[in-house]
Amino acid sequence: MTTASTSGPFESRQSFPFVTWFRSGTLARWHDRYLQRIDLAEIDDHLLRDLGLTPEDVRRECTKSFWRS
Repeated sequence: MTTASTSGPFESRQSFPFVTWFRSGTLARWHDRYLQRIDLAEIDDHLLRDLGLTPEDVRRECTKSFWRS
């Protein structure tokens, strides 16, 4: 006699190595880029001049989406 399985069709599946790599590496990089752009937006004009950046450079960088480098 066969019994019905209580597990769903996808419970036994494991992630492909690429998916695991993508989750760990890419998501961490995106989050880091997001935080760096927040920090860049908070730098005052005096320090921007020391770095050789203009407010326009900062505006352009900070309006990029987090996945764009």
